[in-house]
This record gives sequence, structure tokens and C-alpha cells, in this order.
Amino acid sequence: MIQSTISFYVMEFYKQFAAYTTQQLQEFGLSFGMMYFVIYVGKHPGCTPAEMTKKLHLDWGHCQRSVIKLVEDGFMTREKQGRSYHLGLTPAGERAFRTCHQVFFDWDAQNLSGLTEEEQHQLLSLLQKAARTRKESV
Repeated sequence: MIQSTISFYVMEFYKQFAAYTTQQLQEFGLSFGMMYFVIYVGKHPGCTPAEMTKKLHLDWGHCQRSVIKLVEDGFMTREKQGRSYHLGLTPAGERAFRTCHQVFFDWDAQNLSGLTEEEQHQLLSLLQKAARTRKESV
């Protein structure tokens, strides 16, 4: 019988992932929270802040402050085109994007190394199924 809950393990992994990511992104001066903005713009160049806010399910003010900080720190561009701003990555942002993206794979490799390849696949499939089931019920 399992004594803990999924949410307990989710929070444990979250704390470990946040600490690992913070350490890996230290060379760029990026925080754990800023990583998601860099990844989104890296995958959706030319997006608007409104699109990013909606897709990442974030507060508008928080998103705007984060974008301005990333522009000031030289990771992102914010150019007005017509009535809206469009976001892109600078060369420094592109380097940070590659590192941010790789962090996910490296962390998984380190933390799932005690499982066989089949067990890793099964774990990820079950988590995906649980996430999909939750999403469909909302």
C-alpha cells in the first residue's frame, strides 16, 4: 500500500528540479521562473506577449514584468509591429534557450537512471495518461 500521494512526489521533484535548473542557469544569470519565457519564445519566435500569457496560463502583469526584465538583461527582443509587440531571442537568448531546453533532458536522465528503459517509458506513459485525464475533466 502506497503511503504517500502523487502530489507529495510532484512537489519533491519540483523542488529538486528548481534547484538543479537554478544551478545550471546560474552562468546566464537566469532564474528558474524566467526559463519558461525563454523556452516559449525560443519555440514560438515572433509571438506576442498576449499569446505567451494565454498559453502559459500566467498573470498579465507578471508576464509583462518578466518580458521587460528579459529585454533589459539582453535575452529577448520586443519590437512593435502594428498595434502589438512581437518577441524574439537575442544571440544570448538563443544560447540560454538551448541550455534551458537541455536541462529537462539532463535532469530526467539523472533522476530516472535507476529505472530500466521500459520502466521509464511506462512511467512517462502513465503520467501522460493521468495528465490527459485531468485535462479532459476540467
